[in-house]
Amino acid sequence: MSRYTEATYRKSRRLGFSVLENGKELTKKPYAPGAHGQKRAKKLSNYGVQLQEKQKVRFMYGVNEKQFKKTFVEAGKIKGVHGENFLRLLESRLDNLVYRIGFATTRNGARQLVNHGHITVNGKKVDIPSYRCVPGDVIAVKENAKEMVTIKSSLESLNKRVEFVTYDENKMAGTYVRLPERSELNADINESLIVEFYNR
Repeated sequence: MSRYTEATYRKSRRLGFSVLENGKELTKKPYAPGAHGQKRAKKLSNYGVQLQEKQKVRFMYGVNEKQFKKTFVEAGKIKGVHGENFLRLLESRLDNLVYRIGFATTRNGARQLVNHGHITVNGKKVDIPSYRCVPGDVIAVKENAKEMVTIKSSLESLNKRVEFVTYDENKMAGTYVRLPERSELNADINESLIVEFYNR
């Protein structure tokens, strides 16, 4: 399955979950889209609940189904809690870290910066959004992209960064200092349901 390209606000309203993690999509219309969106939703089966949880996370990180499942399988080979390891691997994607550092206001915007070759990892250009970063990697904006209006405005609008990345304003570079703790990630995600979905 290819990446889902429906409008983000519609995705969020259908799932009752802020894919952008800022809640803006649900502020004005906190119900499903469509003519009958305000009517009481049909109760989901166990499978439906698990599928919905999977879709929430997949849409949030902007990953297609094939990549999503591959990452899930990789997480199962790591020592520790499967669901938490899975979220840590998703957080270690280059496009996600570009977003976390503040070079873009959304993960879609971050993915575009990476695709267009504006981002380096440890001094080398990387244009693969799914590139897996490891703690200690330095993620920076290429010299010829440092004056981009979108990057500057994104950095200026950022209120707070997650604690597992640091940022050097003079170098316009961020460092992935450590793997995130589960408590630092979205509390509205129940990753155990995703584990149940794939293990059913």
